[in-house]
Amino acid sequence: MNKRNFLKTAGIGAAAAVGAPAVVAESKTTIRWRLQTYAGGPLAEHVVKPAVDAFNKIAGGDMRIELYTADQLVPTPELFRALQKGTIDAVQSDDDSMASPADVAVFGGYFPFATRYSLDVPVLFNRYGLKEIWQEAYDEIEGVTWLSAGSWDPCHFNTVEPIRSLADLKGKRVFTFPTAGRFLSRFGVVPVTLPWEDIEVAVQTGELDGIAWSGITEDYTVGWADVTDYFLTNNISGAWCGSFFANSNSWNALPERLQELFRVCMDSSHYYRLHWYWGGEADLRTHGKKLQLTTIPDEEWKQVEDEALKFWDEIAKTSPRRARVVEILKQYNATMTQAGPPYRYS
Repeated sequence: MNKRNFLKTAGIGAAAAVGAPAVVAESKTTIRWRLQTYAGGPLAEHVVKPAVDAFNKIAGGDMRIELYTADQLVPTPELFRALQKGTIDAVQSDDDSMASPADVAVFGGYFPFATRYSLDVPVLFNRYGLKEIWQEAYDEIEGVTWLSAGSWDPCHFNTVEPIRSLADLKGKRVFTFPTAGRFLSRFGVVPVTLPWEDIEVAVQTGELDGIAWSGITEDYTVGWADVTDYFLTNNISGAWCGSFFANSNSWNALPERLQELFRVCMDSSHYYRLHWYWGGEADLRTHGKKLQLTTIPDEEWKQVEDEALKFWDEIAKTSPRRARVVEILKQYNATMTQAGPPYRYS
């Protein structure tokens, strides 16, 4: 019996996968939810478990959320369908890797150079209109309610061999997100899709040459820094964009008090990640001993940035709503550039 099958058949949720939360008294009327995250166990300890534990503690015997980690109940690409069917009650993931049918899904995860810093994501959603666009998009899809978006870490390469030029990317088999992979393939990268928990072994066996899935904080946290040797300081996005989603029937059945508690805990989760990643990226670049830093020169990396703008325009042509998002991204980045440091550095 392999590890994943054991986890599934043993019925291990939050309590076993990422550490047991405090036991609370339950009754026959306790509402029980199953929430699956895109993240594996060590990462879930930071990106979602504190918020779930807080929710369970405050909700007491009224409601309990069981947390499941990457691929534990269903494979990540099947998360949306499972959520829609009610197999699970809630999901924490980016739209892109969970195979959301919403046309805005392409902007989830790492949309190339849409953001430079983690604060860009909440500002885009709360001040520039992305929140309303996401609500509009998911209101058209039966069975799933989009709840809230937040930012994670930037998208860097950690690799077995050093990357010091664009030529070094050619032919590299890299685990990454769907849209990021489509973009990176323009520079010779070969995107590979595998279950999250198989990545470390795939690097060790040579099935993968590297990973473009995270910043350096995750590399150390989940063990990828133990099987790769180099970290590229250039990134294709300053922050991952992920969201919380709920099965609509499950969400609508909650009393207003528990809905509001869930919203507060989502905000707590977003805040935790902001400081955990921001501090971790700087600390591990400076003091980490496992990965050697490499850099592609700015003048060469500009080719990637310029290509991203072409990619944006191609995406904008595929639907009117995508065009609206791209226009917002352009306006936002123009404002940040005009504002100058610390918002943008030339």
